Amino acid sequence: QVQLVESGGGLVQPGGSLRLSCAASGSSLRIYNMYWYRQAPGKQRELVARTTTGGTAFYTDSMKGRCTISRDNAKNTVYLQMNSLKSEDAAVYYCAAGRNSSPNYWGQGTQVTVSS
Repeated sequence: QVQLVESGGGLVQPGGSLRLSCAASGSSLRIYNMYWYRQAPGKQRELVARTTTGGTAFYTDSMKGRCTISRDNAKNTVYLQMNSLKSEDAAVYYCAAGRNSSPNYWGQGTQVTVSS
């Protein structure tokens, strides 16, 4: 079993950047596909980005070209670099891990607020 803790959220102005981190414990992230989801108030949780154990990345259309998911296996940490942030990117961002086609383990989330 793996425990996930997100950090790096906060308040950023439109057009700004944030890097979210997801630190894992209890197991190596090498064996997991890793995900970043987000949920805005009144909306369903949506997948933002995913990286497989082999390093293949997927991004939701609204974030393509504006974010990068990466992992540092030595630090057992996954990152989400987000650039050119918009007000509609404001949400709680969740890190998740899974061995198969969907996540099984979730972090507690970190709040991203985009406002001037």
